[in-house]
Amino acid sequence: MRYYTESDTLFIRGSFRAASTGINGGIRSVSTLLNHTAGPDRDPADADKELDMAAAGSGIGSDYFGLLTSVPASQTCVLQHDFITVFITAGIRREEHGGAGTINILVTSSEGMSDAALLATIMVATEAKTEALLALDLPLTGTPADAVIVACEGVEKHRSAGRMTDVGMRVREAVLHGIPEALTRHDTAVVAERPAFFIFSRIRGEHWIEWSPDNCPYYPCHFKGQSCDFCYCPFYPCKDENLGQWASGSNGGRVWNCARCTLMHEPVVASYLKKYPDSSLDELVRLAEQIKK
Repeated sequence: MRYYTESDTLFIRGSFRAASTGINGGIRSVSTLLNHTAGPDRDPADADKELDMAAAGSGIGSDYFGLLTSVPASQTCVLQHDFITVFITAGIRREEHGGAGTINILVTSSEGMSDAALLATIMVATEAKTEALLALDLPLTGTPADAVIVACEGVEKHRSAGRMTDVGMRVREAVLHGIPEALTRHDTAVVAERPAFFIFSRIRGEHWIEWSPDNCPYYPCHFKGQSCDFCYCPFYPCKDENLGQWASGSNGGRVWNCARCTLMHEPVVASYLKKYPDSSLDELVRLAEQIKK
């Protein structure tokens, strides 16, 4: 899975089995998930056409699930919790009875899930959204336009995804943290070049941290002159043992460790991926090998 923003659209690319409650939703295999920022004067009757145009403009065709939002793509909050990554845009007009607005949640898993687990994850994400809104003293469970997409890659590993499962617990924690962060970015009209990125850390106790490439106190963590545009690799966990290795986790399981991998920190590689965000990992590895010759 890899993601990027282009104009008014967040694109998430991969090879997904996905479930969507959005326009033309359902359950099927798709290559792309997108969250498109629509103009204030759009005609709701043309929502599907607007998504088709956003997809066609990037050469995707009909192989996608998509959502519409009024929130700028740059105000997206991205939350990574191990194998789960959650993307949230949230905007609420605070008139009586909650007024209108849109909260979109897109969940991706690098570990395969059954169709039943995909549907259960939609329930968990929606429940967590309501819990987060009530914790903010907002007397609503959501907005009339809210939608959720859940997608996974890989061989099926999770047959269920209730809130107490490995999937459900991570999704719930990400949504609980992400909803207030996304609402704050929207309410304060944050102007940013990129979405906000949060990672769940277990260093010195479990907590969420927001990462930024600007003024990083750890630079250089690999080598002088490194690129920090992709400090957290968009291909994680790649499971390519030429780049990283498996390590024992604190709970006795295995986690993917890529601490020694410098691929995404090579300036030429990082610049190439920014210019061609659809590039595959194999393509970037070949590029790095050419640089070394």
